[in-house]
Amino acid sequence: MKNGVKTLKNFTVQKECLGRVIRLSIPAILAQISSIIMQYIDAAMAGSLGAKATAAIGLVSSTTWLFGGLCMASAAGFSVQVAQLIGAGQEEGARKVLRQALLCTFLFGVGLSVIGAGISHSLPLWLGGEPEVCKNSSRYFLIYACALPAVQLRHTAGNMLQCSGDMRTPSQLNILMCVLDVIFNSLLIFPVRHISFYGVAFTIPGASLGVAGAALGTALAELVTAILILYAVCFRSMALRLERHGTWHLEKKCIKTSFRLALPLALEHTILCGAQIAGTRIVAPLGTVAVAANSLGVTAESLCYMPGYGIGAAATTLVGQSIGAGEEKLAKDYARLSVILGIAIMTCTGGLMYLAAPRMFSLLTPDKAIRVLGTKVLRIEAFAEPMFAASIVAAGALRGAGDTLVPSVMNLASMWGVRITLSLLLAPRLGLAGVWIAMCMELCVRGILFLIRLFRGKWLKGKLI
Repeated sequence: MKNGVKTLKNFTVQKECLGRVIRLSIPAILAQISSIIMQYIDAAMAGSLGAKATAAIGLVSSTTWLFGGLCMASAAGFSVQVAQLIGAGQEEGARKVLRQALLCTFLFGVGLSVIGAGISHSLPLWLGGEPEVCKNSSRYFLIYACALPAVQLRHTAGNMLQCSGDMRTPSQLNILMCVLDVIFNSLLIFPVRHISFYGVAFTIPGASLGVAGAALGTALAELVTAILILYAVCFRSMALRLERHGTWHLEKKCIKTSFRLALPLALEHTILCGAQIAGTRIVAPLGTVAVAANSLGVTAESLCYMPGYGIGAAATTLVGQSIGAGEEKLAKDYARLSVILGIAIMTCTGGLMYLAAPRMFSLLTPDKAIRVLGTKVLRIEAFAEPMFAASIVAAGALRGAGDTLVPSVMNLASMWGVRITLSLLLAPRLGLAGVWIAMCMELCVRGILFLIRLFRGKWLKGKLI
């Protein structure tokens, strides 16, 4: 009888935990999906200009991910502290961390912007781009670099809201950013257009900036969203809104803890994106069609794995708050349930991606050769989605416990030891398909490594406060 009551109680607790994971995940998933839809529309808008325009953006995409990843790492170093402080009921301490985060990460974003602008002219040449795409590629990256302070503040403020338990506000604002990006892009990429709708003539203004217009539209959307999300966290958040008497002085313990958390993530993103850049160098000699298909394939696949990142964000919050409250078993339950949910959802999206691959590419580009090659590689990747989900969500859960060093090492070993090595071996024989076979195998290895780390439970001793 006692065992039956205990089993029923455990089932009820697990059900409640799963319900909370789902409630926190849904807004984040919707925001991630809307962000990818924005990338689809961006890619389709740029793709309508031809393969060279798509290749110009794709050439520097790995480097933009590098800089964006550094922004995310910088924000995570502070936001994990906020999650644990709120879990421990120390809201004033969380506000102190927020103030220091805004100062430090903004300065970091400015530094990244200066570096990015400085290398923008030479970067496409370093990546082995063909002469006809390098000029537009350089312009695109320069504009992106100038927007990095806004990108950094959006990540910082958004992470703070998420770790306080407010997933809805950053999700809504990220959806708004997608809408703004589409509007700005339509005005900046194309020339003035005259259309007729049910006999009524309209003139749509346009700046005819092409690839540069795509970058500028995204930069403006980032800036507007950063302003709105900063207002939300500083003045509207119940847990984090700032008060006049609060201090902006930097505290050694906070900065040291942030650095300890962020440094492995930053090194991970740097070396991972270095591997992606190396992958770009492997793909570049395969020709413009291969570069464009590779870039659009990454964009198309992202619709499949973005739910994993949404669930991972929820896992960071729930695990971080549970660790802060001293509830290690609850943190473990949240981590496991989040991973199971992520695997289930991404298995389904992987299957849908396999079936819908031709249609997805038909929306992204009118070029038949790119469509055929892109469909082929996207279907290869579909088989990796369950284990990719395991790595994404487990990483989010481990991050909430302050466990960033070991996961970073596992990511690096997997990327360089499996993906790059296999890509070098397979690309000369199988072309772009060989690169994506290597990617599929590497993601499966990565997922297994993260599941082993998660279920061993050594990460549960990661309390920071």
